[in-house]
Amino acid sequence: MPRAATIAALALALVLVAAGCGGSSSSGGSTEATGGCEEVSAPAPRDAGGGTAPTERLDPERTWTLTFDTSCGTFVVTLDLDSAPATAASLVSLAQSGFYDDTVFHRIVPGFVIQGGDPTQTGTGGPGYSTVDAPASGATYTKGVVAMAKTEDEPAGAAGSQFFVVTGDDVGLPPDYAVAGTVTDGLDVVERIGALGDPATEQPLQPVVVRSVTAASSP
Repeated sequence: MPRAATIAALALALVLVAAGCGGSSSSGGSTEATGGCEEVSAPAPRDAGGGTAPTERLDPERTWTLTFDTSCGTFVVTLDLDSAPATAASLVSLAQSGFYDDTVFHRIVPGFVIQGGDPTQTGTGGPGYSTVDAPASGATYTKGVVAMAKTEDEPAGAAGSQFFVVTGDDVGLPPDYAVAGTVTDGLDVVERIGALGDPATEQPLQPVVVRSVTAASSP
């Protein structure tokens, strides 16, 4: 992605851009910390790119999920193939290739969003390609909704690999961001992650690592 992935809130004009969690050591040797999250080191940043765009859409007759195993616990996202079929196919492809493994939530804004999916940890990286699923005009971004970050000059619904999970009840975003799905299990884990941000800097107070993302489908 050419610039930092962003989203702008209507009332707050917040931009989803932040310096990523630094660090060059791999996650490991963790200890239990207060709040239910493990104290871990941030994995080494990786170069942007390396993703392969899917050539086929997912089977719409099946339910597709992504399971995020993080240093704060596990949460599950059920993908919305009706709203964002291209985005859903891309997320499954990226998960299956291990693109999200050993990445971090590089931006955490309490009461707003948690954002991850950038291997560079800077807010500027992506898979090297993009998809577009323009959201419905009435799309809302409420607690548990998973949507895709984009630059301000990209079209509505553009997506790379960076995603955000809404932690506020209704953060008042305009319908500009592809709605990828909803957290259907482990919302408490998302809220736990969402408490680990500095409201002033919007940076994590400690590294929160995504160890792996597993895609699955069911009838």
